[in-house]
Amino acid sequence: MGVLLRNARQAANKDLEEAARYLSISPLTLEAYELGEESPSLPHLEALAEFYRVPLTHFWGETLLPSKGETLSERRVELIGEIRQRVIGVLLRKRRQELGLSLEQLAEQVGIEAAELERYEYGEKAIPLPVLEACALALQLKINVFMDRERNRSNAVVFDQQWQDFQSLPDELKSFVCKPINRPYIELAQRLSEMSVEKLRAVAEGLLEITL
Repeated sequence: MGVLLRNARQAANKDLEEAARYLSISPLTLEAYELGEESPSLPHLEALAEFYRVPLTHFWGETLLPSKGETLSERRVELIGEIRQRVIGVLLRKRRQELGLSLEQLAEQVGIEAAELERYEYGEKAIPLPVLEACALALQLKINVFMDRERNRSNAVVFDQQWQDFQSLPDELKSFVCKPINRPYIELAQRLSEMSVEKLRAVAEGLLEITL
């Protein structure tokens, strides 16, 4: 996602400072999004999609025509973000209660503290996308339930192949992938998958020496 965020910004001919100012965040925070060091919230993604004039689904790997909508003022984007945080929180709390889950039960499934989940539900804090995806999985929902249907009307039900592949995984594996606490293991697996056979062999030999 970080690569797609940076590509969309560069394609729109925007610099970090300009895009960060539009979201009312620091350039360092936006850069952390682009480097994959931090995860943006869904409202931030929605605002960036509008600012860069790309469909929201672009950030899940879709290649679609740019949006022709007018960008919003910085203050209006900030207000919309606050409202969207509260809407997402209400949807989370409503679904959790429908399933008869307590804050503690859902927080445990997602891998976060109950107090943090409560702040998300009341819109006091923007929920990072990986945490929202984990909540959606635990609540038996699809991520598009939380999307702004007015701002992304034509893309509300579009899912890319990667999302469909993820949905086909066993529940245990999906649960593992969605928990933020497991992110280091996933990143390690990704780095290993990009190594050449020779480098992998060297790593394996080094581990063997350590264990002997």
